[in-house]
Amino acid sequence: MSLTGARIDTLWKGTMPVYLILKRTLDVFLSGVAFLVISPILILASVILKFTGEGEVFFRQERLGRNREPFMLLKFVTMQRGSEKVSSVTSPDDPRVLPVGRVLRKTKINELPQLINVILGDMSIVGFRPLVKESFDLYDDTTRKCLFQMKPGLTGIGSIVFRDEEELIRQSPKEKMRFYEEDIAPLKGALELWYFNNRSFMLDLKIIFATALILVAGDSKFYLRWFDLRAIMEKSTLGRELLN
Repeated sequence: MSLTGARIDTLWKGTMPVYLILKRTLDVFLSGVAFLVISPILILASVILKFTGEGEVFFRQERLGRNREPFMLLKFVTMQRGSEKVSSVTSPDDPRVLPVGRVLRKTKINELPQLINVILGDMSIVGFRPLVKESFDLYDDTTRKCLFQMKPGLTGIGSIVFRDEEELIRQSPKEKMRFYEEDIAPLKGALELWYFNNRSFMLDLKIIFATALILVAGDSKFYLRWFDLRAIMEKSTLGRELLN
């Protein structure tokens, strides 16, 4: 049973054709405009990465998308070559993170190439965070079944609440992977399921605006006022800690 206790037969309202058409239209428009506006940042980051660290620009990794279809996620390189084979969990002081990569991860610039995934239709602007199969399998059966009906997103309610996930991992007294499996994954899964249960065009717009505000202001705690998440958060120890 997920932390939300949601039933499968109540989770279909976001599949209406009008919503899906509006969502795809918004995806193409916003990602296209954003790609043009931030192209100088993309070019600068590409040049810096090419001449530093591993000498590579893009990191490609298979993630699970809608209907369990795998796709190649694009990011800027931030870690040493082969780091993903060691562990998928990262903390701010992880020695695998390259100096330039540390800045890119902190500012979330490393995520920007995913706009290409959105344009191609692999992802949406708003959705669940795309994960490798091993991390996705940590979600319960109900959550997995529901999320596979959607496209993963560049941002989402899970991304907002866990914007500082790496710092949470660093501060935890538990071993990194154990903390992720026992504390982060169940709560994140419940949050993603909450989005599935409540998704609508207006909620997508609200999440997009909230994400932009976080990037500008750096304050992610206002989500407690914007989104009705308290009942979910209070069902886990980590959630209660994040409420404080």
